Amino acid sequence: MFGRGAPKKSNNTRYYEILGVPKTASQDDLKKAYRKAAIKNHPDKGGDPEKFKEVAQAYEVLSDPEKREIYDQHGEDALKEGMGSGPGGHDPFDIFQSFFGNSPFGPSNTSSRGRRQRKGEDVVHPLKVSLEDLYNGTSKKLSLSRNKLCIKCKGKGSKSGASMTCGSCQGSGMKVSIRHLGPSMIQQMQHPCNDCKGTGEAISDKDRCPTCKGEKVTPEKKLIEVHVEKGMQNGQKITFPGEADEAPDTVTGDIVFVLQQKEHPKFKRKGDDLFFEHTLSLTEALCGFQFILTHLDNRQLLIKSQPGEVVKADSFKAINDEGMPMYQRPFMKGKLYIHFTVEFPESLSPEQCKMLETVLPPKPLMQMTDMELDECEETTLHDVNIEEEMRRKQHQQRSQEAYDEDDEMPGGAQRVQCAQQ
Repeated sequence: MFGRGAPKKSNNTRYYEILGVPKTASQDDLKKAYRKAAIKNHPDKGGDPEKFKEVAQAYEVLSDPEKREIYDQHGEDALKEGMGSGPGGHDPFDIFQSFFGNSPFGPSNTSSRGRRQRKGEDVVHPLKVSLEDLYNGTSKKLSLSRNKLCIKCKGKGSKSGASMTCGSCQGSGMKVSIRHLGPSMIQQMQHPCNDCKGTGEAISDKDRCPTCKGEKVTPEKKLIEVHVEKGMQNGQKITFPGEADEAPDTVTGDIVFVLQQKEHPKFKRKGDDLFFEHTLSLTEALCGFQFILTHLDNRQLLIKSQPGEVVKADSFKAINDEGMPMYQRPFMKGKLYIHFTVEFPESLSPEQCKMLETVLPPKPLMQMTDMELDECEETTLHDVNIEEEMRRKQHQQRSQEAYDEDDEMPGGAQRVQCAQQ
């Protein structure tokens, strides 16, 4: 049944040589040898695909006691003759996965045929939120469009489930174009095939799925509810795994929402702290104040100074536990800082000055004789915008430097000399 004579010795030792074990190797020895050789030659780790296939064939035969006995006695030819399709009938990747379970290289994106699936692109959407949303937390329902595998043809694109090799790219999914840049200079560029859209497959017009028209996917409206938690930050991402566009032989990408905080008219945020600007009149700064601050959750906070306290311009005061909630620790909050500016009156009448002098600390005495005053020159103060003044002076300086450089150029010197003649 297995041949007319015993095969040559080399024909029943090759599988042992591939795994690097003697013919007396135990099943444990075979497992250890296969594990080492399979990982070393796995295509995903840069190994030789043909060598990987040979390792799988060798282990498939030698790990089966019945096949091993036939191989030891009669060689490979007898196996092929007696077992029909012979060794190697199973996909080497299936053997690898059945042996290892999950791939030792980490989470594996492989199809049933063992080919590594590419991951689809993530879809990123900006999500505008107010500072109130980040303080209180909120939920937003959004309607999004995405591609979903056609239910009718299960993503095959055809009624029969069959496809042909694309004639334009010969099934590679890619085409090469050559661009002439000049004499003896060319540029070679690779791009996805337009006919098959990079799939390497073609579907006949008669066999196209009537639902997706051969596109393999159909559009779908999806409602997503995004939960914005208290204390989240501007720029923080909220991810919905596997909710992006579906595609055949592709691990579906994620939908990612990036929070974009809108400017608030009164509050500024820095980390877990809040800053609030408030202007006091001079009377409030000197004699005391109180006002109501409406917080981001609409609570009314009474803010007031201590009796006899004088608030200086450009000063800060803090209230503990009234800042932003801390992310994932919402019962803990930062500080609320109030920045005070003091608004001075434009002018005072002589009567008002005299009244103020009676209650304010006395002015410092400056004893000067009439002779000393006569020797002084009187000056006049005027209002100025110091930032605008500095910008104007810098502009004048740059203009003068440019003029000086122009005069120092050879052409400039020559023009002066001609004028003198």
